[in-house]
Amino acid sequence: MVDKFILEFAKLIVDNPQSVKVTTNEVSETFCEITIFADKNDTGKLIGKEGKMINAIKAVISGCKAKESRSYKIFIKANEKS
Repeated sequence: MVDKFILEFAKLIVDNPQSVKVTTNEVSETFCEITIFADKNDTGKLIGKEGKMINAIKAVISGCKAKESRSYKIFIKANEKS
C-alpha cells in the first residue's frame, strides 16, 4: 500500500515519470526500507529544497505507521542507466 502511494506521488513530482521505480525491503515485521529510483536529474526534485519534499513524503508515511504498526525508512537513488 505505502509503496504504491510513493510510486504514484513520485511520478507526479518528477519530469520523467516513466523512469521512477520503487522497491521495498522488509527488514523485519515492524520495519521496512523503501527505495525510490529516479532519473539522475529528478532526484533533486524528490529531495526538494532543504529536504522539504522528502520530509513531506516521510510525514505522510508516518501516518501509515499508526495504522500498520510498521516503521519505514525512505531512500532516494539515481537510476544506474542515467
